[in-house]
Amino acid sequence: MSTISTSDFRKGVKIEIDGKPYLMEACEFTKPGKGQAVYKTKLRNLLDNTLIERTYRSGDTVEAADVHVGKGSFLYKDKNNFIFMDSQNYEQYAMAAEQVGQGGEFLLEGTECELLYWNNNLIGVTAPSHMVLEVTYTEQAARGNTATNVTKPATLETGGAVNVPAFINTGDKIKVDTRTGEYIERVRG
Repeated sequence: MSTISTSDFRKGVKIEIDGKPYLMEACEFTKPGKGQAVYKTKLRNLLDNTLIERTYRSGDTVEAADVHVGKGSFLYKDKNNFIFMDSQNYEQYAMAAEQVGQGGEFLLEGTECELLYWNNNLIGVTAPSHMVLEVTYTEQAARGNTATNVTKPATLETGGAVNVPAFINTGDKIKVDTRTGEYIERVRG
């Protein structure tokens, strides 16, 4: 396996610690008056999404994680899992809803996604940042309620739920931010 020197540390580098892949989210170089320079890093575990901090001395090396991103598509959801297909080799992978995260509730069948692999195993999925979805159910707005920022819950065609402005009706198409689960705008046409 290849190694990465501290001189190559930067945001976005993927390393392996104790047999688990980590993404470097921050790296700060510090040169004290005396002694060796140090690199203070913030690392996100790509398996369980936890954040740790580690300090390395100048000249240290760490193992590079065998992590790569590929293209794929969401096929369907069964009882407990989301099923994805790799666009290159057409292999299918199942991921638990907890692993897919909040973006999973806004995925339509056939949606193109980025698939994250570690040692040739699927460990993460990145949904498109925005999805246009149809509202399948929402309450009618109260007549005369024209106050700004009045929202109501709406159910989408994927089964996901989002708060929408009072003027949105069943059958409208809306744009949703899959990262935050927030309504962005109504889509015409």
